[in-house]
Amino acid sequence: MLFSRFCFLDQRSIMRGVVQRCSLRNLYNNYRQTCVTGFDRRRSLTTKPHHWEKLVTKPEQKHDWNRAVSEAEKIVGYPTPFLTVRQLLSDDFANVALHLRKLVGSNDPLLKTAKKAATEIVSISDNQRQFLYNGKNNMLAWGLIVLLVSKAAGPSAHIPDTEQNKSAGVLHSQRALAEVTEMIRISHLVHQGLVNLQPLTRAGHDMSMHSDMTFGNKIVLLSGDYLLGKSCAELAGLRNQELVELILSAVRDLAESEFIGDRDEQNNPLPSKPIPHQESPPEDVEDDNWVSSDVLKPMHKATCMGIPEKEWALRHILSAGSLLGKSCQGALKLAGHPEAMQRSGYLFGKHLSLAWQACLDLEPFQSNTLPLNATFSLVSAPVLFHLDYDPSLYSEIQKGYVSIENVDYEKIHSEVVKGPGLEKTKNLQRKHSSAAMKKLILSQPSDARTALQNIIFAMQDF
Repeated sequence: MLFSRFCFLDQRSIMRGVVQRCSLRNLYNNYRQTCVTGFDRRRSLTTKPHHWEKLVTKPEQKHDWNRAVSEAEKIVGYPTPFLTVRQLLSDDFANVALHLRKLVGSNDPLLKTAKKAATEIVSISDNQRQFLYNGKNNMLAWGLIVLLVSKAAGPSAHIPDTEQNKSAGVLHSQRALAEVTEMIRISHLVHQGLVNLQPLTRAGHDMSMHSDMTFGNKIVLLSGDYLLGKSCAELAGLRNQELVELILSAVRDLAESEFIGDRDEQNNPLPSKPIPHQESPPEDVEDDNWVSSDVLKPMHKATCMGIPEKEWALRHILSAGSLLGKSCQGALKLAGHPEAMQRSGYLFGKHLSLAWQACLDLEPFQSNTLPLNATFSLVSAPVLFHLDYDPSLYSEIQKGYVSIENVDYEKIHSEVVKGPGLEKTKNLQRKHSSAAMKKLILSQPSDARTALQNIIFAMQDF
């Protein structure tokens, strides 16, 4: 009896050990799966059901966006941000990275810029992708949009098979153009990390105390110029003079976007003083009466400043919409499509980028209170619309003429949240989303067109 009881206890202890090992194995497998799917590590260690519900309900609204982008990437073959990584894996850029390491531990703004640019080029899996604001990552790959537009339109009949990538449904030259678009965009982000160490108020001062900042500026110039030069070399390799002229006009627009309107000493943009409605010029920056030569000309700026929607559109067409629109137009040009379709491609890219920017502008104002030390763009659509509604708030903006850090962001945030600017920005976002959708439905039904439509729909819930 004692022997049988001992055997029973021994079997029970063995079973307990097996259960414990199985539990550990299951916990380990769950942990691995959690890491692979990109959930937060704390979730895998939590066993309380109500805590899981709190964690999964918050990002649920963004799941459709993640899925729309992930499915779009599958349609064109592989994640587009990985294209630029392939271009950057060279000895030249490795030397830049070595110098960049010297700045680690300092407060050089280049590190923030590098982090922002890095999120543009790192390939992230579907569940790991996070789209965030103020310390988070807002990413919409321009190259992905270019490839989807290319595949949705398809090649014209006279394009030989040797120039086509049958598996992805796009031309080899169109894929190269998508890479060029990504690199130009990232070079623009990197160049924004330059710091003005000698503003007019401190001109001629000794620079020896700013050795780290001076070194950071050199790295900014080196990195940005390297990416821009690399993109120009890739662009020249396509051997299409009209395309080169088109894309370089977008580079010109990117440069102009950094010099329009009022600026503080570090070149941060400030909104123009609101103009009374009766003095608004009749010209509209959103005019779609377009011919092929129009996009090569510089945009009219004097008639837009001080008028909220026109100023906002001008700033963001120059800084983003021009590049995406002209890249989409160039992709259709490479495929031999007629000018009318190229026009639709340009307008689709322009309106899509403006709809995306309106989504980003709304993010900081989703809460009634501004987080501690948080900031937002003073030229965002909600702020510009509110200044038009309440010009007296412009006195607070004027405090930022030396540095935007002198502006009371909490005061501006609280006033904007209470005003009509948010609703007008939502209408602005719907307006450009609708305009992009109208241009998109002109193409034949396809999986690429459906993917673009899903991206536009997902913006509504971003």
